[in-house]
Amino acid sequence: MDTYLLAIVLIVFASFFQGTFGLGMKHIAPLKWEAWWIVHTFTAMILFPLIWALIVIPNLFEIISQAESNTLFLAAFYGFLWGIGGILFGVSVEKTGISITYGIVMGLAASVGSIIPLFQIEGAFEQPSFPIIMIGVALLLVGVAITAIAGVQRDKLHSKSTTTTKSIKIGVLIAVASGVLSAFLNVGFSNAAPVAAIAVNEYGVDAKDASLASWVVVLLGAFVMNGGYALYLFTKNKSWDAFTIPNKGKALKWAVVAGIFWFAALGVYGQGAALMGNLGPVVGWPILLGLALIISNIWGYREGEWKNAAKPFKILLGGLAVLIIAICILGYANY
Repeated sequence: MDTYLLAIVLIVFASFFQGTFGLGMKHIAPLKWEAWWIVHTFTAMILFPLIWALIVIPNLFEIISQAESNTLFLAAFYGFLWGIGGILFGVSVEKTGISITYGIVMGLAASVGSIIPLFQIEGAFEQPSFPIIMIGVALLLVGVAITAIAGVQRDKLHSKSTTTTKSIKIGVLIAVASGVLSAFLNVGFSNAAPVAAIAVNEYGVDAKDASLASWVVVLLGAFVMNGGYALYLFTKNKSWDAFTIPNKGKALKWAVVAGIFWFAALGVYGQGAALMGNLGPVVGWPILLGLALIISNIWGYREGEWKNAAKPFKILLGGLAVLIIAICILGYANY
């Protein structure tokens, strides 16, 4: 298979995992949120990435130890910032609802997470694909905005919310902060490229497998934030006995499965981005999030979320069409 075609196929698979893992979050009860979250994030950010990376890169820790400390710190720090964005996402949902929050966060995470790595490339403005990438990212933002509008219209039909205008405004500001910070997961991956380079150049690791070493570094910082927040909630809520409750097996299973799916998205995306070359994180990231948004809405449709909402659903289809066009443009830009 052609290398570029394989890269696209991998990112499509990654998008499926990214758009699907959220289904597990519908099965948190009867666990407390912090109990479910710490199992989920430990699986997603520590256990599964390490197991997968050690299988394909036996010298993983030796490779990481050879990277410059500044590279390791910066990559992990970007992961930590992403963790803050994830927590702010939950706060915004409480104030504005899932549709508005998801639309803002996905749009900003896709665009900022693409543009920052692009500007970090030497001679970015001279890249022949630069204007095409910018057009693709702009269209992606339009598509995400349309899907967000569709979600808002649907929620108006399905609920009688008493949320105040002030609360919504605060929620939007928090969602913007979450979207910008969420982009740093991809920025961290891009900045951890020297770790993968050591694996390839000095240990002969396949380029797409070497990307897993980068994720191990970035996600360590991400888990420090997420795991630390969960431990804070354990203390605040005095819920240290959360794992002793009966009938918790199903919730724990979903926490682990959702964690596996979450990192499967990043791991497979990283492999596809590595095959795309220098522009992999620039082009692959918005394609990943754009396709994931489409897939998550397909799952939402199957779950009946768009039932009795014919007009908003038509708006949604228009937004998804724009997303598909944007994804095609971004794919062409890298090609």
